[in-house]
Amino acid sequence: MIRVMTIDDYDGVYALWKKIKGFGIRSIDDSREGVERFLKRNPTTSVVAVEDGKVVGSILCGHDGRRGCLYHVCVDEAYRRHGIGKDMVVYAMKALQEERINKVSLIAFTQNDIGNAFWNTIGWTERLDLNYYDFTLNEANITAFNEQ
Repeated sequence: MIRVMTIDDYDGVYALWKKIKGFGIRSIDDSREGVERFLKRNPTTSVVAVEDGKVVGSILCGHDGRRGCLYHVCVDEAYRRHGIGKDMVVYAMKALQEERINKVSLIAFTQNDIGNAFWNTIGWTERLDLNYYDFTLNEANITAFNEQ
């Protein structure tokens, strides 16, 4: 079942994030407080997939009033290749459309072969005409990558 994510899903979502090899979890942004702040700002667009009473997929999805963005798109390895990822993306994109958002973007690590293959398979376009930049405002917001 695909549905809107709430803060009550946090423990299940965080446990899923911890299981995904190479997944980057930020110390502040991905804490319960950080995710709760994100969900309050974007109450209808983030999604979870629940099977057998547990979270097996999730997407943090939000927008700035102009462009939507997908973050932390993941599906438990044991549940992949069943359409869950695509169904979650469609659900999130419909929620963005209801809020009159017309374009969606995401960032995928270049070494995330599984993720990049997924995005290409479901019709997303890799942008080669731009550079991505970021600037750290809070050095305490450390990203730790799962090594499993």
